[in-house]
Amino acid sequence: MNDICRKYMREEFDGEGKLKSVWFDVPEDFNFAYDVVDVIAEKNPSKRAIVFKSLDGVVSTYTFGDLGAGSSRIAALLCERGIKKGDRVMLIMKRRVEYWFVMVALHKLGAVAIPTSDMVSHEDISYRIKDADVRCVICAYDENILLNVERAAKNVSEEYGINILRYVTSGNREGFYDLGKETERTPASFERVKTNVNDTMILYFTSGTTGDPKAVMHNYSYPLSHIITAHDWHGVVDGGLHFAIADSGWAKSAWGKMYGQWICGSAVMVYDYEQFYANEILQILQDCRVDTFCAPPTIYKYLLRENIEDYNLSNLKQAVTAGEPMPVEVMKKFRERTGLSIRIGFGQTETALITGVLNGEEQHLDCIGKPSPMYDVRIIDDDGNETKPFDTGELVILRGAVRGYPVGIFSGYNNDNEMYDEVWKDGVYHTKDKVYRDEEGNIYFVSRTDDVIKSSGYRIGPVEVENVLMKHPAVFECAVTGYPSETRGSIVKASIVLHQEYEPSSKLKVEIKDFVKAHTAMYKCPRMIEFCDSLPKTVSGKINREAIRRKDMESI
Repeated sequence: MNDICRKYMREEFDGEGKLKSVWFDVPEDFNFAYDVVDVIAEKNPSKRAIVFKSLDGVVSTYTFGDLGAGSSRIAALLCERGIKKGDRVMLIMKRRVEYWFVMVALHKLGAVAIPTSDMVSHEDISYRIKDADVRCVICAYDENILLNVERAAKNVSEEYGINILRYVTSGNREGFYDLGKETERTPASFERVKTNVNDTMILYFTSGTTGDPKAVMHNYSYPLSHIITAHDWHGVVDGGLHFAIADSGWAKSAWGKMYGQWICGSAVMVYDYEQFYANEILQILQDCRVDTFCAPPTIYKYLLRENIEDYNLSNLKQAVTAGEPMPVEVMKKFRERTGLSIRIGFGQTETALITGVLNGEEQHLDCIGKPSPMYDVRIIDDDGNETKPFDTGELVILRGAVRGYPVGIFSGYNNDNEMYDEVWKDGVYHTKDKVYRDEEGNIYFVSRTDDVIKSSGYRIGPVEVENVLMKHPAVFECAVTGYPSETRGSIVKASIVLHQEYEPSSKLKVEIKDFVKAHTAMYKCPRMIEFCDSLPKTVSGKINREAIRRKDMESI
């Protein structure tokens, strides 16, 4: 642990010297941008912060000195344009290096960052702008992104009278300011804006089982919770290089490409690409001498298709995974061919690492590890009683009577206190994930207690997709469920009842898929469509998705 970690983190050990619990002393005015990035920039400006491989294959290094000065320039620019403390700013920046500078700049301003996937449609963007009261959108220079932002901006302007400030990372585009060009004229210093640790720092839109996506709010203490993520799970080292495969629009990027790594003194590897190639990942691991690596199971499956033995991975010391179930066979083959064990971790957009096979611990089959020392984790039955070994229950986190609200757990859902109260009951946070533990305390994931679909690391709410499907003229009724997949965990399946004037056909399936792709993010599109005469219903008349899943499991 370095000095920054020791300044804020407190540890308790048991009688055998084993780490028992972790908590944090967080000052009321703690701000990651000033108290971590700028502190490192002042003490060690040449310390490596980012190693960036661009679309054209050029590898560049950015120091904390670069990051501190660059983020101050952007903060000054946005302030000049009217963005102030508390304003919401949407980022659709893919893996462009400017994303990291903008994020730190927004923290300095006290503005609220809303990282967003580049796969969202203009309708998704419009919804997020309205729901989160977005004042500014900053995006990568990408034709598809720019068109979607333009359509969304026009929509909210005409319908709601909202005018959105728009920036593009670099380049000339009507209606957008050029971020790179404009920051050339702003000063490399920025007077500290006073923020409170309980202020909202970041919003992540995440899928649920009902209605539109909900915005998960994290406050300024959130970065500190990822010390455990980076140091104890990823196994990062001071002066090392951590490589996490994650798009900037997802919370996994905060887990593995910024907060915990920098606090622990590790640089982050950023690989910008339009199309993923497994051999390029292996080349980066070799040429950039990556120390620690995190990727979803799907990526490991693709890596195993390559001639891994042809690459020198001697510098790679740790490999971890999260986001979807990891097949045991993949872990076995990876260890046989690289000598490295893949350790599993588990958490949510709403939390930091909840459970994990921590650095130095042995991975048992496909278990998701033991509870993080930050959290008081329990497994309970429907009556709220703790389960016995091998009995399935819900994974929950207790608030804690002595140390209060656990750092890293979200502070609310934007505009939805009712849902927040639903998951926080009587001092207990309900993850809605079913798990069980063995006699040694190792925890194993079973399923969600709700209908959320996890596919290739994405969370997909069935209602989101069903709402789009119902707009197609052929669809009379539909249900969206997860269908088991060896490569993706689950794929999106749509069971559809057609209007009488339509006949089932392969052509119609393609037409419906194309319709969904045109109206929402690509990853939400059903990969499987089944036409049905009717859908199973509950006694109350609701569509019974569980019956569909059960029938699918029986037919496999």
